[in-house]
Amino acid sequence: MRNETNKSFSPAYGAVAQPTRSSGKAEETEALYALFNEFYTAYAGERARLDKCERMYRGEHWYDVPMGEKGEPRPVTPVLQSTIENVRADLVDYLPEAIVSSDAPEYDALSEIFTHIIHENHLRCAYDEEYLKMTHDLLVGGYGVQQIGFDAAANGGMGGAYIRHVDARSVLFDPLASELQDGRAVFKFAHHTRDWFTQHYPDKAAELREDGFMFDTPEEQLLTADCEKTILLIECWRRVYDAKRDKYAVHMMLLAGGMMLEDSRDTRPEGYFSHGEYPFVITKLFERKGSCLGYGFVDMFETSQRNSDKLDQIVMKNALLASHNKLLITGASGFDPADLRDWSKEVHQGDNLNGISWFATAPLPSYMLHYIAEMRNSIKEESGANEFARGMTHAGVTSGTAIAALQEASSKRSRMAARNIHAAFRKAVCQEIEIEREFTLRERCEKSLAAIGSELGMDQRAANIAKLSAIEKALDLLKDLPAEFRVTVKVVKENAFSVLNNNETVFRLVSAGMITPDVGLQLLIFDGKDQAVQLMKSKALELALAAAAGAGGTNNGNNTP
Repeated sequence: MRNETNKSFSPAYGAVAQPTRSSGKAEETEALYALFNEFYTAYAGERARLDKCERMYRGEHWYDVPMGEKGEPRPVTPVLQSTIENVRADLVDYLPEAIVSSDAPEYDALSEIFTHIIHENHLRCAYDEEYLKMTHDLLVGGYGVQQIGFDAAANGGMGGAYIRHVDARSVLFDPLASELQDGRAVFKFAHHTRDWFTQHYPDKAAELREDGFMFDTPEEQLLTADCEKTILLIECWRRVYDAKRDKYAVHMMLLAGGMMLEDSRDTRPEGYFSHGEYPFVITKLFERKGSCLGYGFVDMFETSQRNSDKLDQIVMKNALLASHNKLLITGASGFDPADLRDWSKEVHQGDNLNGISWFATAPLPSYMLHYIAEMRNSIKEESGANEFARGMTHAGVTSGTAIAALQEASSKRSRMAARNIHAAFRKAVCQEIEIEREFTLRERCEKSLAAIGSELGMDQRAANIAKLSAIEKALDLLKDLPAEFRVTVKVVKENAFSVLNNNETVFRLVSAGMITPDVGLQLLIFDGKDQAVQLMKSKALELALAAAAGAGGTNNGNNTP
């Protein structure tokens, strides 16, 4: 678990902090371990629930049921897995992108730089991949966790903030708190070998006790990991109130093998980050009262999936029994059962045919198959992943507008989940902005200023000099930064049907003469729009310059005696 946030108070990750041996430090380490054990014990049921959700998602829930008679079928129709993946595919279209605005006009140019910096951060940390991991945890387990930190090695050593996904099974929040920021602590942990600690903490590695065996690994883990010789690295975040400053401060301690390896209070006593909040955000799918965690689709539809597969099992068992009907033979029939079992013979000898009868398996009621189909459809309908959301329509619906309207109406559940994701994303970006303001803002702004100037086109100085001047003036205001910045969220890629509807409306407005073509181009949504707008402006400028030159030449000719 390489945590880049440590670089904000250590010269380099793994750099050995100066020993601060004291009885007070040892007592505090013991108290933190006791608190970690309290959290870990309280999460025993939660870990079991997350493991169960993953097994249900993969269709392995039959392993929870005794095998029963030999050869008993265990069918799985992955309705729940398909439903989750369809909703997740909808959420891909809601990948968020941050737009930063200011509370005063003089900071508008600086807001543009902030937007550029945040966009650069998310490209660097591949946020689209982190987003996909988070949506899996959100839909399957019920909540997704993201961490906001600072990587001092990013951007060629300049540093930069990031937002990363955190596996829900490797983080512990206060079980007594219903809000993350009200918790006593947040623990994040991972198993490492002694060799890892020897490389990063060479003077302390020999003293660390091996304690990884004390903590269970996920039951559904496909690769078996031997934790007997591992040491648990614990990242402990604590948020405390400073009455003198009337604000909160957040600190981070690294614990391993019964020792405190690093303590941010030794180098940053005012707080690890100036914003004073836990650098985590939680996105919940369905609310869980009294907890900062949530419930997912598996919790809601597990029973329906199990019942559907159980009914499938009954149908398959009936089909297997019906495929080989039993033959009943009485002793008075005079036929040999072994002789009758030999289907290769054409003639069988016996005394009485009345002593032979077939015992056929009774067919299941016809309504059972219908009931199974209805049960599966109910999972799709209630989860919002019905046929319209999947791109299917009833016969007779052929209008593109009608199909788009039906699909838009069917994605209400996905939009609700997307709103939760975007709300958490706003909180994360607000912390990201504060981290950039605290550490590397001026250097990042100067770099972004050059990039934005290049994008604007330095050859068009008449059009861009005012904007560049405003940006440079905003850089001079970075000393105090009294401005408050607001974060709004837009999706990176619009839904295809929404795009078609928007563009069709723009075309109608242009055809009716209500807007001009250049305004219509600004309103259209398509790939390469920025290049098209830039080319349009360049062409308009060339035409304007040519018209001005022509008018000047004509005037000179008219004024010549």
